Amino acid sequence: MLRPLRRACFGLLKGCGLAGMVASSRWRQRRLIILCYHGITIEDEDQWRPQLYMPQPTLRERFQLIRDSGCVVLPLGEALTRLYSGSLPSRSIAITFDDGGYDFYLRAYPIVGQFGFPVTVYQTTYYTDVAKPILNLACSYILWRNAGSVLPPAPSLGWNRPRQLSTEQERESVVSELLAFSEKKGMSGAAKDELAPQLAELVGFDYRQFQARRILQLMRPEEIHELSTKGVDFQLHTHRHRTPDDESLFRKELRDNRRRLQEITSHPATHFCYPSGVYRREYLPWLYQEGVVSATTCEPGIASPATDTMLLPRLVDTTGKTGLEFEAWLSGTGPLLARRPASLSYRSPSR
Repeated sequence: MLRPLRRACFGLLKGCGLAGMVASSRWRQRRLIILCYHGITIEDEDQWRPQLYMPQPTLRERFQLIRDSGCVVLPLGEALTRLYSGSLPSRSIAITFDDGGYDFYLRAYPIVGQFGFPVTVYQTTYYTDVAKPILNLACSYILWRNAGSVLPPAPSLGWNRPRQLSTEQERESVVSELLAFSEKKGMSGAAKDELAPQLAELVGFDYRQFQARRILQLMRPEEIHELSTKGVDFQLHTHRHRTPDDESLFRKELRDNRRRLQEITSHPATHFCYPSGVYRREYLPWLYQEGVVSATTCEPGIASPATDTMLLPRLVDTTGKTGLEFEAWLSGTGPLLARRPASLSYRSPSR
């Protein structure tokens, strides 16, 4: 009931002209909307995880709405500098993409280039050097493609009885058990990545074709380098897409991520995004000590000069949002009726 009510409110605000007044107000000019995107569908990923993947035509429609609304799209670094100095242009936004999947290179960047908008990619780096699908996502996707079937017992993968795959909960339980089994066995990263093709064989899924399509894979170093030379801004997202609570391990994640990005792009990285939107207050001093100047969350909101630079809110745009809701956010009225979403993206297993 709440969502239709919010949509009705957005329509009312637009219809009576209040949305336009907010968009043109001094209040809106002093605030920055940071948009967040994750995956752009290569095949059917938006049907599997609609909160994570968006079809390419929808992204194009969003970018057209940005242009039609008169928003000024700024590079992230410039946008934040001008936010805190009070010099933002009217209707300012910044655009970010999380994770740095191959789908960004294949599906998103052509639209980015068409519109000429500056964008930031928060790039995790472990899987950039591993030409394989991300393990837990790949296993989840494989099971989804075989929803309704029954997994036979597979002691080599961690279960000794048949497993139903009818519901998402049942499928995700299998994935969790598989990852826990790999941890218990003390498998190396390379050994863990061999679990996905074993699971695929068990259900008759064509893993070779899946891998060739590069679904659920990250961009490779040469692709990141190419886009960096074309103006895409690559920033920190941890090396293994995780935020350990141990300070030394957390800072190692940042350092490994920064080192690899600088090797690939030859540019320093000082902006950070919390993987899966998960953050703790304890992380903030560690980020400062590592020279990080900003950190974005997945909390819905609009940044003001009073916003903590290490807790910047974003609009996580998904296929579930209508064009009207998206326009409301661009105007500045959207945050008035926002609610906190579930954390998105993937959690990489320990390596």
